Amino acid sequence: MTTERAFVRVDHDGPVAILTFDRPEARNAWNDAMCEQFAAALGSLDRDDTIRCLVLTGAGSAFHAGGDVKLMRERSGMFAGDAAELRQRYQRGIQAVPRAIAEFGKPLLAAINGAAIGAGLDLACMCDLRLAARGAQLGSTFCKIGLVPGDGGAFFLARVVGFPRALELMLTARLVDADEALRLGLVHDVVAPEQLLAAARAKALQIAAHPPHAVALTKRAAYRSWNVDQAQALELAATYQGIAQTHPDHLRALGS
Repeated sequence: MTTERAFVRVDHDGPVAILTFDRPEARNAWNDAMCEQFAAALGSLDRDDTIRCLVLTGAGSAFHAGGDVKLMRERSGMFAGDAAELRQRYQRGIQAVPRAIAEFGKPLLAAINGAAIGAGLDLACMCDLRLAARGAQLGSTFCKIGLVPGDGGAFFLARVVGFPRALELMLTARLVDADEALRLGLVHDVVAPEQLLAAARAKALQIAAHPPHAVALTKRAAYRSWNVDQAQALELAATYQGIAQTHPDHLRALGS
């Protein structure tokens, strides 16, 4: 009996969990098992009340290279089949990633230690905050290899940098370095490579210091209010505030 290799590794650091994509020989590119393991890990961490914040990073030199070009050439694994089968594979496979992230109630930080390419950039854009190591390169490179962002990247990139800039990045398929990514608003901060995880932990701990129910409801309110009108946003805010204001966390915070 063979045991499936683990392509994601989770380490606990107090209230912060570090999830590392661990397929460095493929620059941490997706395969079916990694997608499944990542979605399962997020579900488990979301249920763990000792974890208040999650940091994603990559093993080796890359954060995440997106799709596995070797599998694309072979038309195997998640890239096998005709158009109808491929559509189903995307819906059941890699699109499980944005669905799992959308259901994840805790803050999610991307510590971009190296290249974030194609679906790897999309993954970073699905996170709530992004920190990059100086020297990292980021790019929505699907057009360069005759593809589209099948994981929903066109949606996520536009939400981060705005539609006009996202369109330019996608159509040119150009790479940007970490410093340009900061100027574009694609990442929140750029630090020296050796300081990246420490900076991500520090940011995560800053968030984790706050009452967790307030953090979770604030995150939910921000996302749920994004595409609704003012009346709906105000109703949502009143509802969530009613929950937060009667929660023991609020009373403890007032007394501290």
